[in-house]
Amino acid sequence: MTSLAESPEPSRTLPATMRAVVCHGPEDYGLEERPVPTPAAAELLIKVEAVGVCASDVKCYHGAAKFWGDENRPAWAQKGIIPGHEFVGVVVAAGEQALGDRSLELGDRIVCEQIVPCEECRYCRRGQYWMCAPHEMFGFRGFNGAMAEYLLVPSRARVHRAPSEIPPQHAAFAEPLSCALHAVERADIKFEDVVVVAGCGPIGLGMIAGARSKNPARVVALDMSDEKLALAKECGADLTINVDKEDAIQIVKDLTDGYGADVYLEATGHPSAVSQGLNILRKLGTYVEYSVFRSEATVDWSIIGDDKELNVLGAHLGPYCWPAALRLLESGALPMDQICSDQFSLEGFLDAINLVGNPAGGSIKVSILP
Repeated sequence: MTSLAESPEPSRTLPATMRAVVCHGPEDYGLEERPVPTPAAAELLIKVEAVGVCASDVKCYHGAAKFWGDENRPAWAQKGIIPGHEFVGVVVAAGEQALGDRSLELGDRIVCEQIVPCEECRYCRRGQYWMCAPHEMFGFRGFNGAMAEYLLVPSRARVHRAPSEIPPQHAAFAEPLSCALHAVERADIKFEDVVVVAGCGPIGLGMIAGARSKNPARVVALDMSDEKLALAKECGADLTINVDKEDAIQIVKDLTDGYGADVYLEATGHPSAVSQGLNILRKLGTYVEYSVFRSEATVDWSIIGDDKELNVLGAHLGPYCWPAALRLLESGALPMDQICSDQFSLEGFLDAINLVGNPAGGSIKVSILP
């Protein structure tokens, strides 16, 4: 037995079909009609309010090897799936167990973590669910995403209640913000640290806000856009450097008596930012990599080992950081109207993808409002 509710619009029942973007392979996405899913006993159905377009969506669209494989790895992304992993929606239907299991009610606004962990592999059993071995994710593999009017939330999804008072595109930003906060946690920032954040896109701005909340001595933001650097100031950066006009490495060394930064958080996805980070750090410094790269980065590994004995760390997804991200959004401390710069209809999904992929496009966070 499945309990179905009316949709958020009064006196309208759920339709039989919905519009959805469907991925058929690299650069082969289309807007199609799909059946509206019916939730099973432990599943939820949400009406999607907003879905963010991530740089990983763009790279998947353009056929990056991380998603579609190459001579070194098999394909991970699946064809026939609906993309979109940064989303918020309102619960409009639920299986007979789903609401009680999650302490939810029809009409509640929720967000979901992007990974849907198996709860059975070594990583899940150890609490390291974000590294789940099957690695099924909304919008890429295993489960349809939210570039659609409705989305089925499986029983294994990690669900969080979202603030109802903020615009939907702001609530959907919980996903990239949680990722940024996880990278900050990985850095183990100390009070006396000089922290450098490379890139002032959605992830970088979240890193700046997260790093500032750790109260280090200085947070330095790097980018090539003066507009984004101004926004970085509003998110908590003490100093901004336009790397297209200034020598960031020299400025940071002058700031630190010639030693270099204590922590470097990389959020550009550009190979040149990797060597920049290795050179801007002091000996025994910490490098945290978050980006998804379109091409390989080549560096002198002797800097990491013999020269500086650096701590080089990766960061993936936003485990255990979602409650903090939602609190930060609800607090109003971030300039979200400026961060969430562009919104599109579902019909404009390709324009949204292209805008995110255009480095000169001037956008920060692009969202689709189905």
